[in-house]
Amino acid sequence: MQHKPSITFLAILTMAAMLAGAGCAKLRARDQLNKGVEAFKSGQFDQAIEHFKLARQYDPTLTNAQLYLASAYAQQYVPGRPTDDNIRNGQEAIRVNQEILSSDPNNLSAIDNLGSLTFNMAKTPFDEQGMNNAKNFQEKHIQISPNDPDPYYWVGVIDWSLAYHDNQDIRQNYNVAAKKQLKNDDPLPPQQAKDFTAQYGATVDDGITNLNKAIELKPDYDDAMAYLSLLYRQKADTETSATARTSDEKTADDLVDKVKAIKQKKEQAGGQQTS
Repeated sequence: MQHKPSITFLAILTMAAMLAGAGCAKLRARDQLNKGVEAFKSGQFDQAIEHFKLARQYDPTLTNAQLYLASAYAQQYVPGRPTDDNIRNGQEAIRVNQEILSSDPNNLSAIDNLGSLTFNMAKTPFDEQGMNNAKNFQEKHIQISPNDPDPYYWVGVIDWSLAYHDNQDIRQNYNVAAKKQLKNDDPLPPQQAKDFTAQYGATVDDGITNLNKAIELKPDYDDAMAYLSLLYRQKADTETSATARTSDEKTADDLVDKVKAIKQKKEQAGGQQTS
């Protein structure tokens, strides 16, 4: 007389089958991820996207597949191009990165990707709210990892972008209304300077603080110094005295000289390494 398998034995068999299936799915996911990476490296982004999608289907927990998928969409996004396909690529890249953050809120790669994407999407046409959204992502990175210099740099870049855009609008409006030609390096007239300071004086100061922090963490950060120079030129338009304006302009000029010296030193070091 045969005995029926016990319920416990059946449960073990079922669990074993499930684990085997899960293991096979993870292997398929890894295979699709590897194929996607190869296509990505070859610049075949549409093909890479399909591989990364399959990898994610086989293993929804495979974060690398999601990050690569977002990067493949982002690689095809061109700032300022108003076509439907281009806008869709940018939106898909944002969506995938947001999905990553929904399960892993402190994923710095996804946070940085979103910071870069929202910044690029806000540049052309210029979108103030988009710039502030990009800044929020950089500030989130700082909260999680305060000793990384790059997010401080990007906060400074965004602050400069906001201030510079407003400054240019003020000058253009003044030139139209007054029928004069106020050059970029001319001081703003008193009322325009007052308006600019009220709107973006704090933003300029915030950018200067963040860029100085980036340089503190990375003393040869020449890109941060270049934007710090640009921000001091914006700060010059907030000053109420000629002496303070001259001081800001001198600081900006000194930073330009420092940037040139650092770049020259890097070029010489690079030449020595390749010789």
